[in-house]
Amino acid sequence: MRSLDEKIQWTGRLVAVQPRIRLTRSYNERSHTYQGYVLRVRGTLGEVSGEFLVAVGPAAHAKHRFRVGDEVQGIGHSVDDPRMETAEIYKVGGLKVLMRTGGEKQEGPPWLGVPPSLQVYRARGHRRLAARTYETKCQGCIWGCNMAVEMIIDHWNPHVRRYRTETFCYGPLSCSFYRSGPTRKVPGRGGITYEEESWVDREITSHRHPDE
Repeated sequence: MRSLDEKIQWTGRLVAVQPRIRLTRSYNERSHTYQGYVLRVRGTLGEVSGEFLVAVGPAAHAKHRFRVGDEVQGIGHSVDDPRMETAEIYKVGGLKVLMRTGGEKQEGPPWLGVPPSLQVYRARGHRRLAARTYETKCQGCIWGCNMAVEMIIDHWNPHVRRYRTETFCYGPLSCSFYRSGPTRKVPGRGGITYEEESWVDREITSHRHPDE
């Protein structure tokens, strides 16, 4: 078992670059923390070959403009609390783009170009996305996002929390791949449950035209 302080070398080809956003829920309230980006890498992590997720900051992405197809290497640490992250590796340094993919792909779906700034994601707003659709259609798209979710069950006992992941779409409203999936339910104090209905998504994305 690795120590959390151990530096782990990794290298490989990017098969997805998506925003790294954490969602905090408290019954019918929610807030987002825009942390950076998640690189889905197909390559070698330490001495193990396979596919893994690496968290990078917004400054690193602004510098390297990561996109699908890039060959990248770096050094990082195992996340200290997997409940709060979707990535396996963070606190990354020594980033190098060893080989750049030829040109950006803008037509989609899925969209595979360079992801925009976090401010763009915040301004666009998201819709819930069915987990199965995310896994089969949207895992490589720059508009897909798998968020780590922390739920505060009771404000009077804030240490009582639950954790899960939820998938969302920031992409064009007209996307042919999009499926909303079931509504999200949030547990609350005393066993009550809040159901986040579809009007929430419609309201948040109402400023966008269908192809935006």
